[in-house]
Amino acid sequence: MSPSRPKGAPEAGAGPVRRWGKGRGDAGRTPLSGAQRALLAASFLITLGSFAVLPYMSVLLHRRLGLGLGAVGFVLAVASLIQFAGGVVAGPVAGRIGLRRAMLLALALRTAGFAAFVPGLGSPALAVGALLLVSAGAALYLPANKAYLVDGASEAARPRLLSASGSAFNAGMALGPPAAAPLVMGSPGALFACVTVLFALVGAGHALLPRERSGGGAGGRSAPAPSVSAGAPLTPTATPATPAGAPPTAVAPMPGAALPARGGGERRDRVPGGAATAAAPVRDRLTASPGLSPFVVTVLSVYAFMFFQHYLALYAVPRTSAGFYGAVLTGYAALLVVAQPLLAERVAALGYPAAQWWGFGAMAAGMAAIGAGGHAGIAVGAVLLCLGEIVLFLKNDLEALARSTAAPASVFGRQRLAAGIGAFGAALVGGQLYGAAEAAGSARGFWVAVGLQCLLLPVFLLLRRRTARDPEEPRAAAP
Repeated sequence: MSPSRPKGAPEAGAGPVRRWGKGRGDAGRTPLSGAQRALLAASFLITLGSFAVLPYMSVLLHRRLGLGLGAVGFVLAVASLIQFAGGVVAGPVAGRIGLRRAMLLALALRTAGFAAFVPGLGSPALAVGALLLVSAGAALYLPANKAYLVDGASEAARPRLLSASGSAFNAGMALGPPAAAPLVMGSPGALFACVTVLFALVGAGHALLPRERSGGGAGGRSAPAPSVSAGAPLTPTATPATPAGAPPTAVAPMPGAALPARGGGERRDRVPGGAATAAAPVRDRLTASPGLSPFVVTVLSVYAFMFFQHYLALYAVPRTSAGFYGAVLTGYAALLVVAQPLLAERVAALGYPAAQWWGFGAMAAGMAAIGAGGHAGIAVGAVLLCLGEIVLFLKNDLEALARSTAAPASVFGRQRLAAGIGAFGAALVGGQLYGAAEAAGSARGFWVAVGLQCLLLPVFLLLRRRTARDPEEPRAAAP
């Protein structure tokens, strides 16, 4: 998909540039390419197969293979660390062998892992090894998938593309768990065999994708485009109009314009006449707060969310049924499919601190609702956690892309590393915490404790931001 950019600056007296978050720009009207459509369809099938089995992994390991809750938590922690933190290796690998080849290699690993589950259902060691192999494939695949999707796209088009990717993945989540519910405990071998065949077919389909335009994913950013602003809506950058037939006018660079675009948001201060100055974004980058680093926020976002992902099955299935649990995941995924594209521009326009308040606040309320118990509490909690995921996960990816000059595959790889650290902590802490709560006869206390953590996380982040900025205030006030 070619980069979207303004077709021309407004003529004199035409008024201010329209904000992208309010009116759809060129990026919203540009159709998806055939390769992008194929990749989105494959993303749906991949998640369909994965979520037919992975959400039930804690139940399979604990009940069928006899592992204790502490051991289950440790296995899930290691698998999560490989799946997410291994993404930091995906950037260099994709840069060396190409995005399409990286996806093919990743799908081969995942196909082999799901195939190993068939004999592994009688051996805890083989089942754990199969899970780690599947996690390694996911670590390599997902950064390359996202980088291939945004290859050649402008920053203004990225919210739409990434939200479409999220919807494709989550549409598979909507169908996978309920489809697998009748087989997951009774005939898991047949289920894993079907998933293996599905992944083999998807891998064959990836072999037909064209090579990416960047020639391997090693390149940096695409053509200049409006970036995701920290604290301000997206605004297309206008270029001065040139009269027809006139030679292009050379524009002298602003002082400091050659500095790399790392750090804070890309906010542009306007001066009379509508010209944007480079001084403001440069100043923002130099005084960027480490407390609002997308890497740190991603670690804590995934840490909070993965308690829900890893341990809802242990809580919900015995108190309701496997069918109800599958229906909850289906509704959760369906809400993501519908709501994420609708909210993408609003999330992009949110300031980063505001996104943290909204996201972590929704997660805290969701954990509290789950702790209240019952069918209604679990369902309401899932809806609230879905909203928290939409805000935090999309905003973290957009913010990381906007602040980095590295290749998208490397950016997504670092984000996966951050997610891996968070998922590892949640699985490790969650196993011990859930076991202690269950031993005390109050599994609901687990969700209360997790909800309190979600309430404290934005306070910690924003206090850290204020502490980091306070020493700079006297310096900024000096003439």
